[in-house]
Amino acid sequence: MPFCVIKSRTIKIICAMIIVAVLLCVPINGSNAAQVFFGYSARRVPVYSVATEEKQVAISFDAAWGADKTEDILAILKEYDVTATFFLVGFWVDKFPEKVKAIDEAGIEIGTHSNTHPDMAKLDKATMKSELTTSIDKIKAVTGKDVSVFRPPYGSYNNTLIETCDELNLIPIQWDVDSLDWKGLSAGDITKRVMDRVKNGSIILMHNNSDNVLDATRMVLERLKLQGYKVTSVGELIYKDNFTIDRNGVQHAN
Repeated sequence: MPFCVIKSRTIKIICAMIIVAVLLCVPINGSNAAQVFFGYSARRVPVYSVATEEKQVAISFDAAWGADKTEDILAILKEYDVTATFFLVGFWVDKFPEKVKAIDEAGIEIGTHSNTHPDMAKLDKATMKSELTTSIDKIKAVTGKDVSVFRPPYGSYNNTLIETCDELNLIPIQWDVDSLDWKGLSAGDITKRVMDRVKNGSIILMHNNSDNVLDATRMVLERLKLQGYKVTSVGELIYKDNFTIDRNGVQHAN
C-alpha cells in the first residue's frame, strides 16, 4: 500500500511539472512565459517615457475619427507657445487632408497611427509593413516630410512589429500618462489624471476629438507651465539614436 501511495504522488508531481513546463513555453508577445516570469524577457518594447533630468514632457494627440476640434487645438498650442505630436491614421489623412496641412504648417510633428487602425499585433509582418508604409506615403503626399514616429493602435504590439519599425526607421511610441479623455471625463478630471502622473520625460496621450479635449488641453498646459515643464513634441523629447529601452519602456541615452 505505501508503495502505491508513493507511486501515485510521484506521478502527480511529474504531471504537474510537465504542465508547468508547457505553460512556461507559451508565447507572450514574442517571448515565452518563462522569460517573462523569471525576469529575463527578450520581449522588445516601444518608448513609454524618457529618462531625463530636464523638466520636459511631450504631449500627443491621436487622430482617427473626427476633426472639428483640430484647428482649435492648434490655436491653443500656439497660445501657450508649445509643440506637440499628432499621430494620424491613414484614412483620417484621406478624409481631412486640409487638417493634415494645417497641422504641418503650424510646426507640429506628425507621426503615423497606422493606415486602418487595426490591432497590429494580430497581423503578419507583410501586412504590418503595408499598414505603416501606406500611411506614411499618405502623410508625405500632403506634407512632403518624412515620418519618424509611430503609435500602435490600442497600444498593441509585439516583437515583429518593433522589428518592422526598425526596418522602416520608425521609433514606436507608447505613453506613460493616459488622459483617458476618450471616456468623456470632464476637463478637470482629465487634468487631474495628467498632473497626478506626469514626471520628467513623460509622454502624454490625448485624442484630437474627445469631448472635453479643448478645455483639458488648455488646463493641462497651464498647469505644466506653472510647474516649470517644457512641453514639446515626441520627436523633441526622445533620443533618435544611441539609446536603449529598458523592460519598462523607459528610453535611456547610451
